[in-house]
Amino acid sequence: MKTKIHWIVGSGLPEHSAILEAVPGVGNVGKIVVDALVEKHPSRTIGWILHPDFPPHATLSNNGLLAPPRLEINSVLLPDGKTVITIGGDLQPMTANGQYEVAESILELAKKNNTPQILVLAGLAAGAEDRNIHVICADSGVKKSLQDIDINVTDEQPKSGMIGIAGLLISLSPLHDVPTIGLVAETIGASADTLAADRLSSWIEEGLELPLDLDLDSTEKTAKKLLATMEVSGNIDEILNGNEKQNDSNFYA
Repeated sequence: MKTKIHWIVGSGLPEHSAILEAVPGVGNVGKIVVDALVEKHPSRTIGWILHPDFPPHATLSNNGLLAPPRLEINSVLLPDGKTVITIGGDLQPMTANGQYEVAESILELAKKNNTPQILVLAGLAAGAEDRNIHVICADSGVKKSLQDIDINVTDEQPKSGMIGIAGLLISLSPLHDVPTIGLVAETIGASADTLAADRLSSWIEEGLELPLDLDLDSTEKTAKKLLATMEVSGNIDEILNGNEKQNDSNFYA
């Protein structure tokens, strides 16, 4: 396997409540949540996931040094004193083989470090009136445990399946005996759908009792930085608000 984990702090994951994983995708919903967690709460980058099939684009790190293409592993301290691990970045491998190997490496890392659960965060293109959060899993035991706490696990979405690291993490998780849940927010598919990200973080707080303590201001601030890195043209306020006049943080109007 070509995946390499480069540890910056220590040689493994600290004790944690969950791993939250997200890479760029439809509406960048999951990525906004993960990046906002890192920005808002005490956090530090503890490792990099490297693979030769990442796009060959080195970037400046926060300390002004050139860093290789990577997914970053961050440790985040939540307000209740618990730690979560985030895995995310601005890319994923360009090949199917690379995506498979990175997904396998994340699952092996989680298994080795006794991760209680992996939450895979993603978006699903939908209409402006659609605002559901779809809960997806690949393990019957995980499905039953969710249903036991009155969480509805969809058996209808995603109708066309899931591609990339997200789909592989969820579908391969039973082979590694790592409880993994896909949380997919319906989104209009804008470059940075902050409203969908806000709904997703709120659902995690209420449904899984994980106090992310994010709000719309947090996700909008993160979205602006994300769009700057993507070199998206146009007025940022138009992208963030568009024709979506917000009457409530839970829906488009």
